[in-house]
Amino acid sequence: MLESLNLRALMAPANLRMLGAPIFIITVLSMMVLPLPPFALDLFFTFNIAMAVMVMLVAMYTRKPLDFSVFPTVLLITTLMRLALNVASTRVVLLEGHTGTDAAGKVIEAFGHFLVGGNTAIGLVVFVILVLINFVVVTKGAGRIAEVSARFTLDAMPGKQMAIDADLNAGLIDENEAKRRRKEVAQEADFFGAMDGASKFVRGDAVAGILILLINIIGGLVVGIMQHDLPMDQAIETYTLLTIGDGLVAQIPALIISVAAGLVVSRVGEDGDMGGLVINQVFSNPQVLMLTAAIIGVLGLIPGMPNLVFLLIAGGLGALAWSRLGAMQREAAAEAEAAPPPAMAAAAQADSVEASWSDVQPVDVLGLEVGYRLIPMVDKSQDGELLKRIRGLRKKFAQDVGFLAAPVHIRDNLELRPNAYRITLKGVEIGAGEAYPGQFLAINPGRVTGPLTGRETRDPAFDLPAYWIDAAQREQAHGLGYTVVDASTVVATHLNHLILSHAAELLGRQETQALLDHIGKDSPKLIEELVPATLQVGVVQRVLQYLLDEGVNIRDMRTIIEILAEHAPRTQDPMELTSRVRQGLGRAIMQSLFPGHTEIQVLALEPTLERILIQAMGSGGGDGGAIEPGLADGLLRQTAEAAQRQEDIGLPPVLLVPPQLRWLLSRFLRRSVPSLKVVANSEVPESRTIRVSAMVGGAA
Repeated sequence: MLESLNLRALMAPANLRMLGAPIFIITVLSMMVLPLPPFALDLFFTFNIAMAVMVMLVAMYTRKPLDFSVFPTVLLITTLMRLALNVASTRVVLLEGHTGTDAAGKVIEAFGHFLVGGNTAIGLVVFVILVLINFVVVTKGAGRIAEVSARFTLDAMPGKQMAIDADLNAGLIDENEAKRRRKEVAQEADFFGAMDGASKFVRGDAVAGILILLINIIGGLVVGIMQHDLPMDQAIETYTLLTIGDGLVAQIPALIISVAAGLVVSRVGEDGDMGGLVINQVFSNPQVLMLTAAIIGVLGLIPGMPNLVFLLIAGGLGALAWSRLGAMQREAAAEAEAAPPPAMAAAAQADSVEASWSDVQPVDVLGLEVGYRLIPMVDKSQDGELLKRIRGLRKKFAQDVGFLAAPVHIRDNLELRPNAYRITLKGVEIGAGEAYPGQFLAINPGRVTGPLTGRETRDPAFDLPAYWIDAAQREQAHGLGYTVVDASTVVATHLNHLILSHAAELLGRQETQALLDHIGKDSPKLIEELVPATLQVGVVQRVLQYLLDEGVNIRDMRTIIEILAEHAPRTQDPMELTSRVRQGLGRAIMQSLFPGHTEIQVLALEPTLERILIQAMGSGGGDGGAIEPGLADGLLRQTAEAAQRQEDIGLPPVLLVPPQLRWLLSRFLRRSVPSLKVVANSEVPESRTIRVSAMVGGAA
């Protein structure tokens, strides 16, 4: 019972289709060893011809080379089948050739008698011509095209891959489309590489055909005269006719297959079948047809020429040109009648088209607009350097900050100055500057030893004094202590600085959900416990935005999620949750501010000022209360002075305050002293030693 079930499963249509190719290969190889009767030879020779015709027609109707990607394998199989048939027919010819010209089957006899008229000399000439056409013309040309196509395709692969990456980063295509295009590029390279090698099969087949012909003739004469005692003339006639018929019946399909290979590798550009393309491109221009008809007609009027033939061809081409010209005129008249006047068309379109939601265009989250002189820097067809830098900074942002920002949509803006650019966030300009392709920006970091000659400006990212200089001054600027960067680096650095400073605004609800989904792939239970069971996505988003606002990266999302899951049952306040998260991330925060140091040098509040601020905080409720204006002004001034002194001695400006004051002072001091970081006492790990380098508020 089990065996019958297995046999039934084996004979299923799907399995038979899978077994078809191995069975065919084994059958072909068997023909080289096992003797075949004449009828089987007729059957296989006919199948070989049909297969060759079928392959050529498939190549004709293929729209692009990859639609027939299995062609190199088909080329190998058909070549192997022809060689196997040659071996099988040679065996029959040598064994049974003395019995007559039909010894090897009716197909070989028909090709020997009908196609060459039974004349061995004519047969030899025709066979040699066919081999020369196949070997010298068709196969050599197809092989050369395949070789060059393979080389050019491989050389173009990096550019095509970069173009796909640029489209993906610009948001023009999605990830699935990018994968499909990359796969197609790789398949195209593999196909032409395989065709370059497969063309050698056909060349080898042509050489083998000549050798087999000589071996069969010589071997047939030896067998016929010495073994079967045939007269010399009869042996020559019989074996030569059989050999030529055998060679022709194999070489004609080989020629057809070679033509198919040439058709496949010579396709360029157009997406359509070969027949339609030839008709449309060769016979579609009536002027060309008329001129050709005129030239052939003039040649037909010359005495001694075959006038009737030339004039018939000229008349046919003239009639075709006339009909084509009339068809084109009728099409133009129909289009003119169908199309309304431009003014009416515009009015009708305006009246007929109603406003729809498609008219509401979403605002780009991140945008980069450039003047026309900066277009080559962002043109993917010119391999713009800025495109590669933008891809790199987006990747670095994701690695350093902890989430994937929206793609930068790049467009030209002719309203800008030629060398100007502007960076937008949700449609609002957040930065602008100028860049000069071919020149370099020499930035003064504060330690230069001399001035430069050039266009004086300021670094758009950090507002440092700078000069736009020529390439010849680059080494001089390096020697004077300037930091020299090219134009694309200037724009990329400015963009990167603005993205980092506006990271909180780039983290929307969609990005937050994507981040949670990404973490959920490795820790699904952790995410399920928090969102949406305990916290909504919006609360998690606010907490992450508060962290990003103060320059804290969110790479350690596991720790953040665990802290939120622990404290969320007791409070839903984003500020309170943020404080808890900062305490949990204290070691990482301190490491980012004071890397590699156990001792941290910070600013601190004078105790009296600290008590006053705590009292104001307690009396003002949840908003933090109100600070007396004079006190606020003194606090801002002294904090700014102390922070500047810290920066002058090479230390990061960090203000250490009690936990209840951290949020109030961080918001209060952020605009006036943007470089200052406000840290709570509870965020400092016990392994760190605190050293107060200055007090704020001593004279307040």
